[in-house]
Amino acid sequence: MEETVSVAQMYERLLELATPLAALDLPLLDAHGATMASDLLLDGKVAIKSGTKINSTQIALAASLGLDRLPCRPHPRVVIISAGDDLVEPGSKLANEDDEFESNSWFLTTFMKETGAHAFRVHTIPETSEELKLIVEDQLVRADLIVISGESGDESFELINSVLSQLGQITTIIPNLAESGKHNYGVIGPDKTPIVTLPGDPIGNFLSAEIFIRPMILKMLAMSDINRETSKLKLTKDIIPIQEKANYIRGKINSNGSVEPLENQESISTLSIADCLITLGEKDKKLSAGDAVNVIMINQG
Repeated sequence: MEETVSVAQMYERLLELATPLAALDLPLLDAHGATMASDLLLDGKVAIKSGTKINSTQIALAASLGLDRLPCRPHPRVVIISAGDDLVEPGSKLANEDDEFESNSWFLTTFMKETGAHAFRVHTIPETSEELKLIVEDQLVRADLIVISGESGDESFELINSVLSQLGQITTIIPNLAESGKHNYGVIGPDKTPIVTLPGDPIGNFLSAEIFIRPMILKMLAMSDINRETSKLKLTKDIIPIQEKANYIRGKINSNGSVEPLENQESISTLSIADCLITLGEKDKKLSAGDAVNVIMINQG
């Protein structure tokens, strides 16, 4: 049974799956990019605050104090799987017009690394429920989170759903989000490993990773701030959103501080060009040039 919920409701549900990882004393190089699990004091003052992402200068500070380890929340281990009988690895040939090059796992793996996780891309694309079940069970040993996507149009959703339902407690949900689709979330396996499945369409896949999965990773890292920077900017062009849904429109910030919605929103190229997401709620109607809109900063280098 499918349930449609608001973006905010889905955000909260997925965050409930993400618990901060247990603290470890990590060697300095392994601690780079992890999160401090307790304050580091220098002369009675906080030099590195708990919840801070550890950077190179803080590694140097620890070394200068004679420390070879730091108490950290380790990088979450995220396994990325794409499944579907029409998916083809880049570098291979498409056999027919139904085939499509698999891109979601490449995006998700690098996106998770940029967020602060250790990401593992599964190279085999399972085409049957038996193959997918074996792969998921095999990956549980090294996963703090598993993320699965399928083919465009959610054509492989039933394949994924049937396998996960055998392995744990799974809920099917549709966020009230334009350009999105069906999701699963829940826990599977003996250790109740969190798992989320995302839409197969690349744009829907991107939006879910950005809006839902990124905060999950940062919560697992026990970061003090799990949300992107936001701002209020003026539009350069009119926007007519998809009605009765939350819209996240790819945009470009101009040198004068205004924001321009990109053309051809249906094109995957907008994902690499955009440096912000223009956000509109479910009740927002047409917006005009000059109106102030909320934007989320992404791809800021």
